[in-house]
Amino acid sequence: MTNTNERTELLAMLADQRNLFRITLRKIDENQARQRSTVSDLTLGGLLNHVSHCEEHWLNVIVERDENSAFDPAAAADEYAITDSQTVEGLLRRWDDIAARTEELVLALPSLEDLVPLPTAPWAPEREWWSVRKILLHVFREIAHHSGHADIIRESLDGQNSTYARVDVDEETVQAWMSGAA
Repeated sequence: MTNTNERTELLAMLADQRNLFRITLRKIDENQARQRSTVSDLTLGGLLNHVSHCEEHWLNVIVERDENSAFDPAAAADEYAITDSQTVEGLLRRWDDIAARTEELVLALPSLEDLVPLPTAPWAPEREWWSVRKILLHVFREIAHHSGHADIIRESLDGQNSTYARVDVDEETVQAWMSGAA
């Protein structure tokens, strides 16, 4: 059986990455969540929708262990957008539910070393098998990767820097830190 401490550490790091992503969403309105701020089509709301779908997808891969599954990139393309009927609050609640399911599954699995068949994809036509641990690390990487995108988008929207937003201080304090006066 996998060390419980390893599981709690992995789950804590996943939670930390989710929280870092969430910082980019603080104090934005629904219009800002849909606003492009770079040449990319990515928006904060679209990225939020994607990372929640991504985590849910990998959770389902672990649970279903379908040796005949295939990833459909066209179907996943819609994940990068936020629809008119979706809200940031609703997407965050959905992600919280997925995170709770992830935690429940990770704590209940007999071993993080169990091998899971991955869906084939156009870029990976041969079936691969990954350990549950590697899948969790992949989810961690996906969230971290898109947190960087979200940070750039947010900073382009209104100048908020996630590094300083982590501690939720006023702009004067940030400027003092930046100038070395604090």
